[in-house]
Amino acid sequence: MKTILQIFLWIVSIVLGYMIYNSVNGPIEFKKIKQERFAKVISNLKDIRNSQEAYKTVNGRYAKDFNALISFVDTGYYTITQQRDSSYLEYDKNFGIDMLKEVKIIDTLGRVSVKDSLFKKDDRFKTMMNVPYAANGEKFEMKSSILEKSGYKAPVFEAKVSKDVVLHDQPKTLLARENTQINVDEVNGNVIKVGSLTEVSTSGNWPSIYDKRNDQ
Repeated sequence: MKTILQIFLWIVSIVLGYMIYNSVNGPIEFKKIKQERFAKVISNLKDIRNSQEAYKTVNGRYAKDFNALISFVDTGYYTITQQRDSSYLEYDKNFGIDMLKEVKIIDTLGRVSVKDSLFKKDDRFKTMMNVPYAANGEKFEMKSSILEKSGYKAPVFEAKVSKDVVLHDQPKTLLARENTQINVDEVNGNVIKVGSLTEVSTSGNWPSIYDKRNDQ
């Protein structure tokens, strides 16, 4: 009986020790994994934003889906222009004399490939819709629209993914806590997103630390 009791106490000690270790190390490991995955996700969202801004520059609106956006990046061109001031004399009937007229002249200098401008020789734009670390091949949810505020119509877009998709294999308690984050140093809420359908904004909801990570 004494031997059995000792074995039982050893087992209890090991289990308690493991639980204590997990309670301390678990959140640390979760944060490490979270930041690594979020950085990859945000990198894709930045590519989506850059591509959408280029699409809007050329088309005056944002792309409604990834097929249109990727096709544009792959085959689209920017038109490079230069604006200069000029003037000329024109006879004015009212005054009976030549009057100086000032005009702005726009010269077309050429075209530049959108793909080369944004991605150089990298083809990652073809897979930017795929969510990194997703278990079932999930893609970012993307929508575009026209927002009307104070009589002004502005094109808007939003691309997002649930944190549950990115952190699907992490402890549920830590994931639930992550989904309620309200902190200037964290990605707040339960999604990671860029742009907005309710505001004229192309900002992301991540803190500046992720911009520094992606720039390194």
